[in-house]
Amino acid sequence: MSQSGAVATQQADAMTVERYEKQIAQLQMLLQVSQQVASTDTLDEMLKQIVGLATEQTRSDRGSIFLHDAQTGELYTRYAQGEINREIRILSHKGISGYVFTHGEGVIIHDAYASEHFDSSVDKETGYKTENILCSPIRTVRGQVIGVIQVLNKREGRYDEADLKLLEAITAQATVTLQNAQNLERLRAERDQEMNFLDIVSDITSEINIDNLLQKVVSEATAMLKADRGTLFLNDTRTNELFSRVVMGGSIGEIRLPNHVGIAGAVFTSGKTINIPYAYADLRFNPAFDKKTGYFTRSILCVPVSNKDGRTIGVTQVLNKKGGTFTSEDESRLKAFTAQVSIALENAKLFEDVQNIKNYNESMLESMTNGVITMNEHNMIVTCNAAGLRILGVTAREILKVSADAFFADDNSWIMDKIAVLAESHAVDSLMDVDLICAGKPTSVNLTFLPLLGSDKKQLGSMIMIEDISSEKRMKSTMSRYMDAGIANQLMEGGEDLLGGRSVMATVLFSDIRSFTTLTESLGPQGTVQMLNEYFTIMVDCIQKQGGMLDKFIGDAMMAGFGLPISHGDDEDRGVRAAIDMIVSLNAFNQQRAAKGLMPILMGIGLNTDTVVSGNIGSPKRMDYTMIGDGVNLAARLESACKQYYAQILISENTVKRLKGTYRMRDIDWVVVKGKTQPVAVYEVLDYHTEETFPNLMEVVNHFGSGIQHYRAGRFEAGIHAFTEALRRNPNDKLSQSYIDRCNHMIAHPPEGPWDGVWVMTSK
Repeated sequence: MSQSGAVATQQADAMTVERYEKQIAQLQMLLQVSQQVASTDTLDEMLKQIVGLATEQTRSDRGSIFLHDAQTGELYTRYAQGEINREIRILSHKGISGYVFTHGEGVIIHDAYASEHFDSSVDKETGYKTENILCSPIRTVRGQVIGVIQVLNKREGRYDEADLKLLEAITAQATVTLQNAQNLERLRAERDQEMNFLDIVSDITSEINIDNLLQKVVSEATAMLKADRGTLFLNDTRTNELFSRVVMGGSIGEIRLPNHVGIAGAVFTSGKTINIPYAYADLRFNPAFDKKTGYFTRSILCVPVSNKDGRTIGVTQVLNKKGGTFTSEDESRLKAFTAQVSIALENAKLFEDVQNIKNYNESMLESMTNGVITMNEHNMIVTCNAAGLRILGVTAREILKVSADAFFADDNSWIMDKIAVLAESHAVDSLMDVDLICAGKPTSVNLTFLPLLGSDKKQLGSMIMIEDISSEKRMKSTMSRYMDAGIANQLMEGGEDLLGGRSVMATVLFSDIRSFTTLTESLGPQGTVQMLNEYFTIMVDCIQKQGGMLDKFIGDAMMAGFGLPISHGDDEDRGVRAAIDMIVSLNAFNQQRAAKGLMPILMGIGLNTDTVVSGNIGSPKRMDYTMIGDGVNLAARLESACKQYYAQILISENTVKRLKGTYRMRDIDWVVVKGKTQPVAVYEVLDYHTEETFPNLMEVVNHFGSGIQHYRAGRFEAGIHAFTEALRRNPNDKLSQSYIDRCNHMIAHPPEGPWDGVWVMTSK
């Protein structure tokens, strides 16, 4: 063999040895992968080990493994070398990793920023510069791609096919263990989830207060399904309504709706789950609530709540799943959750009903002016209401848990004879105008003896009702014929100061019929009297239902006060609610009149809250309890201004500032009323309107409010545009048209001097 041939043979042998050494080193490395991966306890540690070896073997700067989450359709990693050390989630088709995952083929990218698939947002967030990328799919032994591994920025040279094969070999060696760890972690997560589910159910089912229970159920269901907000509706069998007092994301009080209306009604009546991924694409969805609240509903999941007998007692509804739409797994979890808490819900509702009945009965007894005493079957006195204590002149300690024989002794012992007869006959017995010795003094009373019977007709005890008909009560009854009952009560309790007059904070209401002369001409004298009697009966009832006091009738007008002689703490709200009820009741009355071919009645109402002087005013021959003052006058001016502003209810800023409730209203003007120099803000109350009587109400209010701001700032052209938008949504809104006319007038006749937006009324 020649010398050159020998050299070639030696070189070939050396290359073979080097290749064998590399193969042995690679096998040792792969064995190291298996050993290190197998020695880890958690998926996080396993990912860290694999990424570390892959980065080292490919001589890369950093790397990461993305695993596929089949439930969310995302790729996620919990470990990455370098500055990023948190969970990262991306859509399974986005970026280089998404491309490799969906195509199942590894890629070698020499210039990351030149690749159409590269997402540079992570670089921008961390300040790291990705130059080149090596990315390989992670396959199971059956060929299923369960994730990708990628390394970044080779320290020397460029990535090549050998690097890609090495990366594939590393992941192939660890795939089985990796998949098992992923499955084990999922099982652990599901177990933890179930244990948490059981803890939540246990906590919820221990609650008996219906409001607290509803709050917990809605809060936990919303958190469990990663929803934005939720609502739990229960069925009220007495009214056939679904009601809820808890809405996550908003505080709007109790909601009530017919139990067949909307998505919730459809689920309740059918007993079937509804899962709507896109609310506005579903014809069953009513967007009116979104318009009212400004909330945007994207997705809806609504499931029935059934009791142990299979009867649907309500529905649970969650809105806007974070990160997507509600899945079938979400449906199953919400169904399981509601099934577990349904018994607690029914028990809490039953408890509330029983508690309400108990509270109602106790309140009814305490509010009665007649005394009520109950005794058990052993004639032990169990209860005595406040009126009974007052009439008998005793304290609760002196009568409760005392034997009736001991209490009704001596001059009152005849009462026990009546109770003994009652125990035998079970028949109600009454005694009229008899003397009962109370606190050592005779008191004229009417007595009624009643048996207390169980469902089996067995006597459980007895009850005595005591009506005080002494001179004090006779006087009060007489006074109430010509004086408000509340005033009579105060006077009997020493209300001499009331007669002399006092200053009180009150809400004054004035109302007046529009075009009354036209009405009287069409009705005639008798018809007019009949109409006024019917009209005043309805209006006075509306006022008295809110605890108001009718001051006087002034022809076809009325004057009433809220907050006197007794303050309720929310008299402004009572006045506004009474005004709304008056308009609603008048509309119903007008429907009856229309059916008879009669003209409708229109009226205006003005309300103002201020300090007024109240007391008996008049002469020794004729006196009336009334109120006077500037606050009264302003209410009358506002009632008159209803004609000018095409309104039915106007209230002053004095009333608005003190309101505790929320009402639909709009700020309509700053006004200087006749006889005054300081302006007052005037508001129109719109709560009595329906969609038919005032279409697109809140949209009109918003555009009108914008127009008012422009008008007061002297931007009349902009004001005309805003009022026109309001008018376009409700062509019958005469107030918007009047402001367009005002703005045009101001443009044609600019104000002299500074413009303050105040309107001066020249008439009463």
